[in-house]
Amino acid sequence: MWQKLSLRARLNALLALILLLGLAINVTRLVLEAGPRVQAEDQSVIRLAREFIETLVVSLNDTPDPDARLTKVIQDLNRLRHVSITRQQDTAEVTPPAAAALDDDGDDPSSVPAWFVALVHPEKTAVNVPITIHGRPGSLVITSHPDDEMNEIWDGIVTQLLVGSAIAITLFLVTMVVVSRALAPIQSLSGAMTKIEAGFYGTRVRPGGSPELAAICSKLNHLAATLGEAVEEKRQLAERAVSLQDAERKEIARELHDEFGPYLFALRAHGSSLMRIADARELNREALRKHGSVLLEQINALQQFNRRVLERLRPVGLAELGLSEAIGALLRLWSTSHPEVVIETAISESLGETGETAELTIYRIIQEALTNVFRHAGATRVEIVVEPARSGRPGAAPADSQASVVSVRDNGAGLPADHKQGFGLIGMRERVLALGGTMTVLSTNQGVTVEALVPSGIPPFHAAQSL
Repeated sequence: MWQKLSLRARLNALLALILLLGLAINVTRLVLEAGPRVQAEDQSVIRLAREFIETLVVSLNDTPDPDARLTKVIQDLNRLRHVSITRQQDTAEVTPPAAAALDDDGDDPSSVPAWFVALVHPEKTAVNVPITIHGRPGSLVITSHPDDEMNEIWDGIVTQLLVGSAIAITLFLVTMVVVSRALAPIQSLSGAMTKIEAGFYGTRVRPGGSPELAAICSKLNHLAATLGEAVEEKRQLAERAVSLQDAERKEIARELHDEFGPYLFALRAHGSSLMRIADARELNREALRKHGSVLLEQINALQQFNRRVLERLRPVGLAELGLSEAIGALLRLWSTSHPEVVIETAISESLGETGETAELTIYRIIQEALTNVFRHAGATRVEIVVEPARSGRPGAAPADSQASVVSVRDNGAGLPADHKQGFGLIGMRERVLALGGTMTVLSTNQGVTVEALVPSGIPPFHAAQSL
């Protein structure tokens, strides 16, 4: 049941328990001290009465009537409320002081309960004082009646209960108000978390309460802002991905139209010519050879164009041959078309299992970087390095994961000051970021360096989104 209580209810219950316990301890202390106080009062009263009687008895024998004098003294002393004195040979009961306290209706005005009297003063305290009058031995019995002391103690206990209860209730109410105000930010935090969970990342909590709660409010506001930025970046990433897909489709459609169209038209024309030659009465071997040669050239050009399109859509042989062989085939194609550019490659053999997604990303980064080098840089030398990321490297993957570093560096003229990255590099950057990596493009007057950190596999968050 305690676990089901709210924090506020737990604090209030704990405070109430502490106040009640403190009040109970204080009252218990008064009750335990009541017995010794009453006993001390008894001993003090009896000692004073005994000293007074012993002093008075010495002068009784000098009076004409000692018995009458003693009786008078006893009557005077019995007017005291704390003690009663009787002669041992007296048969009449002396009215105790408590009886004299009865009011006209016969009711005892004392409010001390019987259990309290039995607890602090269970038996009357009496002392015999021997006396001698004209040679006749006798004794006086001194009995204490600490009713006033017990009344005083009981009144103190009742007062302590009333005042203590009032103080405890006041403190409890004041503390409840203070606790409620101190814990008010928790309700705001709970409501803000509910809104953030629902997707309202613009929710903010006003820092308040104790410094700890104010710090939590500030952290929650920062978390909400970070989540909002992450969601916005994700939306922009999806939007750019769609734009890049559309741009790539338009580019492929344009190439198909510009390249396939003329080739297909030429093939159709030469095919028609061959049909006419076949229908002629005389076979023209030279014309057949000419049209056949052109058809072969057109078909070879179509095959090369088809290979380039397929290479853009999916690298040929990446899954079958592996990353190193696929990159080697790509470099051979560029070396064939641009023999004047020296390409140096260093692909580490300790990459390990990088995963299909990471291998494709590494391949695309190198492909896009080389495309930019040969189209715009005017470089004579290109260095390509693929190696495992070192744990101490800035931005490296955690120790329990693997990552690869891809670097493409050229010695060209560098990028102009007003250069804006094209869709190719933007697409590569977004692809790397989606995998949880980083990508930088550094340009100087000595060339451009494209470097990317590519984690192996798919990050947990990305994998969860893909399910």
